Amino acid sequence: MLKSHPIVRVTLWLLLLAFSAGILIFSATLLYLGPKLPPVEQILEIQLQTPLRIYSSEQKLIAEFGEKKRSPLQYSEIPEDFIQAVLAAEDARFFSHHGVDLKGLARASLELISTGSIKTGGSTITMQVAKNYFLTRERTFLRKFNEILLALDIERKLSKEQILQLYVNKIYLGHRAYGIQAAAQVYYGKPVQELSLAQLATIAGLPKAPSAFNPVTNPSRAHTRRNWILSRMLELGYIDKSAKEQAQAEPTTAELHGIPVEVEAPHFAEMVRRDMVARFGEKADTEGYRVYTSLKADFQKAAHEATIKGLIEYDRRHGYRGEEAKLEINPELDTPETLQSQLRKFRTIDILEPGVVTAIEEQSATVLIKSGESVNVPFEGMKWARSYIDNLDRGPAPKKPEDVLEIGDVIRIINEKVEQKDSKTGKVTTVGDWSLAQKPIAQSAMVSIDPHNGAILALIGGFDFQTSKFNRAIQGGRQAGSSFKPFIYSAALDYGMTPATIINDAPVVFKDSSLESTWRPENSGGRFYGPTRLRKALYLSRNLVSIRVLRQMGVKKTIRYATQFGFKASKLPNNLSLALGSAALTPWEIATGYSVLANGGFMIEPWYIDYIEDEAGNRVFESNPVLVCNEQCQQELEYDQLQAQSDSELPVSDQAEPNNTGTAAQPEPPKDKLDAFDEDAPEEATTPEPKPVRYAERVQDERVNFLITSMMQDVVKRGTGTRARSLNRNDIAGKTGTTNDQKDAWFSGFNRDVVATVWVGFDQPKTLGHREYGGTAALPIWIDYMAVALKDYPQSPIRIPDGITTVRIDPETGKRAIPGQANGIFEYFRDENAPEQSAEEEVPNPHMEQGELPEQLF
Repeated sequence: MLKSHPIVRVTLWLLLLAFSAGILIFSATLLYLGPKLPPVEQILEIQLQTPLRIYSSEQKLIAEFGEKKRSPLQYSEIPEDFIQAVLAAEDARFFSHHGVDLKGLARASLELISTGSIKTGGSTITMQVAKNYFLTRERTFLRKFNEILLALDIERKLSKEQILQLYVNKIYLGHRAYGIQAAAQVYYGKPVQELSLAQLATIAGLPKAPSAFNPVTNPSRAHTRRNWILSRMLELGYIDKSAKEQAQAEPTTAELHGIPVEVEAPHFAEMVRRDMVARFGEKADTEGYRVYTSLKADFQKAAHEATIKGLIEYDRRHGYRGEEAKLEINPELDTPETLQSQLRKFRTIDILEPGVVTAIEEQSATVLIKSGESVNVPFEGMKWARSYIDNLDRGPAPKKPEDVLEIGDVIRIINEKVEQKDSKTGKVTTVGDWSLAQKPIAQSAMVSIDPHNGAILALIGGFDFQTSKFNRAIQGGRQAGSSFKPFIYSAALDYGMTPATIINDAPVVFKDSSLESTWRPENSGGRFYGPTRLRKALYLSRNLVSIRVLRQMGVKKTIRYATQFGFKASKLPNNLSLALGSAALTPWEIATGYSVLANGGFMIEPWYIDYIEDEAGNRVFESNPVLVCNEQCQQELEYDQLQAQSDSELPVSDQAEPNNTGTAAQPEPPKDKLDAFDEDAPEEATTPEPKPVRYAERVQDERVNFLITSMMQDVVKRGTGTRARSLNRNDIAGKTGTTNDQKDAWFSGFNRDVVATVWVGFDQPKTLGHREYGGTAALPIWIDYMAVALKDYPQSPIRIPDGITTVRIDPETGKRAIPGQANGIFEYFRDENAPEQSAEEEVPNPHMEQGELPEQLF
């Protein structure tokens, strides 16, 4: 019989022996490796690297930081088509095996025996989970055996749905995208739930080889891989033939997308990221923290757009610097596609679109842009382009497009929207038209603050973050110019001067040892105006009056006074140049000082992080800003003080019991905000305990605050800031600032609800050009921002405090006007400083203002 055949018996014995040896080897290996394997339960506790995300006060995304892009999903959020596509591509028997696919494993084992390496793998999805979460990527027998043991253990302890969820959130899918949600954003710019079947199949083809099958860098191989997966889905019964053919007919159109940023604030985001790293160390970028900030999305949008517009307008005032690059165009060989390919190396910068001139007509030019569209740029949009010579001079005005452009020029254009009114119907329509532009070489910065609590509402650190990450809003510092004068005048008012104090605006020479030379300061324009009231000197920015005021006050006394507004004494020059704003300050510091003026005289602390959540949603930090105490709050505080005084008069037995030290129990002082981030603290954070309300300290007399604000309102009404009257508000105040040779232009202004400071200049100080003062270069940006920032705030005229009186005065002497004096004007005074002496009757000076009245009197 066949059974008794010697060869058969030997074969059976050999197979039995091999099987037994395999069992012995497996058991021995299990006994050896088993104790060294990590507990599967840990896989549910492993924290995937999740990026740091920063949000506005409305919870709109500002930025995302982290080496790995990942947005973990729950199983219920994963599209069924994607699950089926992954199973078709990676592990068709996933729901039937117990972690190891014996057929695939046998195939991999044969490869290992025959070639000494494993190329095709044999890993199930469960084995890939074991490898991705616990093991290295080396291809060795020992690692594969560990993978098998872990996969078997994972299948015993986790459900299939849990395993798939772990898999789709961990896998690497190219271009720093980990997990399917991140890949959907990177390749298609939308959530995975919105992808088509073809797009889902494309992503499902990436785990095997993210580079080889990448739809951006290898579209043809990605297309082939996608179609194979769709065919497998049909074979497995996941889709029907119609769905397969429809999906295969869809082109492979993936391209790289950034994160869906909703608020453009890159300098602000980097500032927040650095703060997070200071608190948490390098893990700040990888542990899924969510930072909710004080930034208002619509305010930031307005600040961004105003800055871009203001710098482009400044740039146009100084001429056209020529093409950005030159392309040699061969009409017979170059197609729009080849030119479009060359344009890709020119980055679109905000609204500045790169394009190449392909044709020039009598009154227009044709420009091919990166999208492949050819657009028409009319001559009207390039009339400004007189050739740039330097910041002081330009060439002649162009008369036709050929005077400005040549075919092959790579230029920047912007689509400007203009309103057109129909002369017959009166209907106004907004149309877009392309015009020539260029990358601005000047820079700007802005800081906007809520003066009631110090919240940063908007922040601009420069024109383009990718070009320069230097944050001009908080770093460096530039001479403040006349924007510092309100603090000089505030000190003068506090020490007894009045808005009607007369100071002579006349030439003066100082021999100041600290300035190391004889100093002959002068007004802008070189003119002198004689005796001038303080109010007028401020709104017309008379330099020599400011110097004489400071000299009368004393520099040291004035510096001490200025430090109450948050300025560091070490940054303020200890000489008379302080009166002209020679201190190098940042927009952040100036806006902080102006916040004290805006809120009635209280020192607030600027802040920008409202609260921080960890990945689990626990609040690990919550801000506790100082608040300006309004009238209602002041009444509550007075009541609390009376209550505390009443409690202190109770018998000892009715008061708080002493603690075990024998002293009265005291509440713990609030910890510094960084204490909440002690590295030794447990990772499971809880919501911080509510912190006591903190109120801002008054640092400026209420009446002095009223007087200086009234004087600064005149800067807008009749002084160097009159452009701001276009806002049609009677509650705004501010001050322009311009340094020597117009190297820096400033405007800082406010009402009771919003403060904003704008700076314009060059990173390497040089003149901005003729007539580029604070009111010309910086104020238009401030106006465009405040038009949006203030639109929902009602007018809030400043309240006249107790102790302020109004007196009709002689504008030339500052004394009381005599009865019937025709040119008398009204002025505000503190009660104790009101003039008692009348001016002698005399013929009015025709060069002085007539009947000028502070608007608040009406």
